Amino acid sequence: MIASLTGVVRAASKDLLVVDVNGVGYAVSVTTAVANAQEIGDPIDLLTTLIVREDSMTLYGFLSQQDLQIFESLITVTGVGPKSALGVLSALSPAEVFAAVTDEDESVFKAVSGIGPKTAKLIIVSLGGRLSAVVPASGQTRQPVSSTVADQVVTALVGLGWPERIARDAVSAISDDQPMTVAQLLKATLASLAQGSRA
Repeated sequence: MIASLTGVVRAASKDLLVVDVNGVGYAVSVTTAVANAQEIGDPIDLLTTLIVREDSMTLYGFLSQQDLQIFESLITVTGVGPKSALGVLSALSPAEVFAAVTDEDESVFKAVSGIGPKTAKLIIVSLGGRLSAVVPASGQTRQPVSSTVADQVVTALVGLGWPERIARDAVSAISDDQPMTVAQLLKATLASLAQGSRA
């Protein structure tokens, strides 16, 4: 298993990079955003997963652990192959994926090319439990939002790729004077951020 690559970009296309690692060129499938951000000669560090099929062996590369985890979760869903999973991550940020799953908003996934209504529903059902591990554990009893709870949510949002200032502002806007657990606050903040990014 090839778990990561650190090297230099030798070629880049719409959704593929060739990464030179000590003289060996690895073809790595990536999201459109990652491919577009690279220039020939740029150093790059990718987390990777190798998908083996009867007639192919394909490397998929990601800049963050969150992207990799979402990709690996998506490909466990019936009807979602590696290309479709990469398409989801090309169209949606990690925060938008979490918000859509948490809000059970199938329309977000149906808007992605290659994802139909049935598959969108399966993504919601399947990932609801799988992605819950990212949400910090909390009890079922509602309690006032403390600075510790808010800080945990900010940390989670930063880990999902949001700038800290934006994360703190979003958390503050929702948490003021509202009793919430960590999971409840994270869900509400992700929904707010996702809505704002689509506005």
